[in-house]
Amino acid sequence: MSILTRSFYTRKDVLKVSRQLLGKLLVTKFDGKLTAGTIVETEAYRAPDDKACHAYQNKRTPRTEVMFEEGGCSYVYICYGIHHLFNVVSGQKDMAHVILIRGIEPIKGIDHMMERRGFDHLKTTLTAGPGSLSKALGIKSIHSGVSLLDKKSKIWIEDQGLDIRESEIIEGPRVGVSTAEECSHWPWRFRIKDNKWSSKPNIVKYDF
Repeated sequence: MSILTRSFYTRKDVLKVSRQLLGKLLVTKFDGKLTAGTIVETEAYRAPDDKACHAYQNKRTPRTEVMFEEGGCSYVYICYGIHHLFNVVSGQKDMAHVILIRGIEPIKGIDHMMERRGFDHLKTTLTAGPGSLSKALGIKSIHSGVSLLDKKSKIWIEDQGLDIRESEIIEGPRVGVSTAEECSHWPWRFRIKDNKWSSKPNIVKYDF
């Protein structure tokens, strides 16, 4: 398996990148604990026209500034004052395109994930939902802005050779963006069909 290179992330089509992240392996290694899971659910966000995007109309703040970096780094923010949500920055510098990772299927270090989540047995809520997967992988807001291109920053994404066909991808509206007017209906949420580690299609709020 090989770590995804800069060219994977810097493409201008955030929807294509979001789809092609499905099946890739998200890996962390903190304090010697290696954890990894197959990405099974993503959501795309695109400045400047997307009202659900934190950088709508190219709004730049100390929090969103990392979104304007060249693709291939992380954007992690805190939701509801509790949950750390991991996003992948894509596109070219100043484009502010990001992809929220909403679900992974745990593959490696499951015991470490369960310990972080306080679970005594394995269940799908371990990593289904963006807040849940970040906690399971040990990702926090302090990791916002780190490179995903090598192992030095302790977070990276690998190509594990899984070929997810278009017929296996379900698209639908994004979750928790009902205030984004017409943008709330855009089908920019992508899931691997029949994968139990992703959210259900009828969920209308964050499933932490």
